[in-house]
Amino acid sequence: MDFTKRQITKIAREANKLTIQTMKEKGIGSGEFDLIHLVRHNPGISQKDAGQKLNMDKGAVARRVVSLELKGYLKRKENPDDARSRLLYATEKADSLKNSKAAVEAAFYTWLLEELSFEDREVFCNILEQLYLRSKAESRSGFIHLYERLNNAEVSSNEKS
Repeated sequence: MDFTKRQITKIAREANKLTIQTMKEKGIGSGEFDLIHLVRHNPGISQKDAGQKLNMDKGAVARRVVSLELKGYLKRKENPDDARSRLLYATEKADSLKNSKAAVEAAFYTWLLEELSFEDREVFCNILEQLYLRSKAESRSGFIHLYERLNNAEVSSNEKS
C-alpha cells in the first residue's frame, strides 16, 4: 500500500510545471532542456549516443542540436576518432540555465514550506534527507531491491490468475 499517495511525485510535478514555464520564457522547451542536461552530465557525447539515451531518432536530435547551438547552449566539436561525427559540449550559457532552473525549484520549495513552523520544517527536511539518501543508494545499486519486489509481485499476481 502506498501511504504517500504518490504526493512526492505530485509535488515534484507541480514544481516542474513552474520550471517549464520559466524555461519557455527563456526560449527553451522541455525536450531541449533534457538534451542540455544530458550533455552537461556527459560532455563529449555523440549525437548518436544522445539520441539513444533520450530515445529520440537521429533527425530529431540533429534538429534540436542545431537549435540549441544557434541559441548558444551547445557547441559541437569534431570527434578526433571519427571525422564524420561531432561531439557535444555545453556552453557557459547552458551552465547558467542549470543555475536558473535550480533557483526556480528552490523558490518553489521555499514557498511551499513557508507556512510550516520551524520545528515542522526541521523534522520534514530531516526525514526528506533520509528518504533521498535511501533512494540514491538504491538507484546506485541498480534498483536491485525494488526489482526483486516488482518481480515477486508479478509472480504472485500470476499465481492468482
